[in-house]
Amino acid sequence: MKSPQRVLELLYDREGPFALAELAAAAGVSRNRLDDVLGELARRQRLDSSPAGVWLVRPVALDAHLIERGLNVRRVGRSAICFDEVGSTNDVAFDSARQADADGLVVLAESQRAGRGRLGRTWISPPGTNILLSAVLLGDRRSLPHEAVTIAAGLAAAEGVAESCQLDPQLKWPNDVLLDGRKLAGVLVEVRTVARRRATVVGLGLNANAAPSDERVDRPATSLADHLHAPVERVEVVRAILRRLDEWVARVMDGRLDELHAAWLARCGMINERVTVQSKGWRQVGRVLDVSPLEGLILAGDDGRTVHIPAEGATLIDDR
Repeated sequence: MKSPQRVLELLYDREGPFALAELAAAAGVSRNRLDDVLGELARRQRLDSSPAGVWLVRPVALDAHLIERGLNVRRVGRSAICFDEVGSTNDVAFDSARQADADGLVVLAESQRAGRGRLGRTWISPPGTNILLSAVLLGDRRSLPHEAVTIAAGLAAAEGVAESCQLDPQLKWPNDVLLDGRKLAGVLVEVRTVARRRATVVGLGLNANAAPSDERVDRPATSLADHLHAPVERVEVVRAILRRLDEWVARVMDGRLDELHAAWLARCGMINERVTVQSKGWRQVGRVLDVSPLEGLILAGDDGRTVHIPAEGATLIDDR
C-alpha cells in the first residue's frame, strides 16, 4: 500500500487529532516523509491541525481507496474512480466501458457540468456535497434486463441509506427514492453498445448534504443531512449502496426476480394508489396493481384495461 493511502486510512479511522510522531510510526514512514504525504493529501482532502496533531475535516472528499477498502463485493465496486468534475458520470462510465476490465467499475464525481436525470431533466447538485455515481455492467439483455436493473438500483440506494444512516426511505416507481414524501435520490439506467458489447450504466444521484430548493425542481427534494441534522460522511453511504447494488445485480443475473419484487414492494406505498402516467407520448390513468421487475408498472386503467408500462421513458404526473 502506498504511503498516502495508508496515512489517509489512519486519519479517516481516527476520531480527533493524530499526533504527528504517532501517525508517522503507524504509517511506517519518517517524519520528513510524513510531511510530504500530508502535503500531497491536502491537495485532495481538507486537513486541520493543532499542537495535538492533525485530522481530516469531515465530511471528507470522495476517495476511491476509502470506498474500495474492504468492500468485499463480487462485481459492483471492485474498482472505483473519483473525479473533481465531469460532464456526466454516466458518459464517463460509457467511455470507460471500452476497457477490458470495465465490468463493475464505479465512477464518482464531486460535480457535474451536465448532470442529467430521466427524460432529459437536469440533475442539480452543488459541488462537493452529494453522491453522483455511475456503475458499469456488461451483459446481454436477458441477463441484465433494463426494468429489473432500474428497480434493483433504486432498492439498493434505499437499503444503503437505511444501513448507513438508520433512516427508512421509500420507493416510488419508476426511479425515485423518497424520505417523508420528498425526493432523496433518482436513478438513470442507460444502455449503449460500446466496443461491440452491451453496456448498461446505472446512474445514481443522491442528496447527501444538500437538496435543491422547491423552486428549482419538479418535485420537492430533501437530503440526508436534513433528516440527520448533521453533515453526512458520503464515503460510508456510497459503500453501503454499492454492497446492496452488488447483491441485487447478482440476484438479477441469477433470475431471482421474485426476491427483488418482494423487497421493492416492501418499500413502496403505491399499490392501489390512483396515478397518472405519461409514457412515450400517451397518458394513462388508473389504479396501481403491481410493479414487476420485468413488465414495469401494472395498472388497472380507468378504461377497464390492464396495462403494463415499462419504466424506460415513463414518468408519473402530479395532477394536484
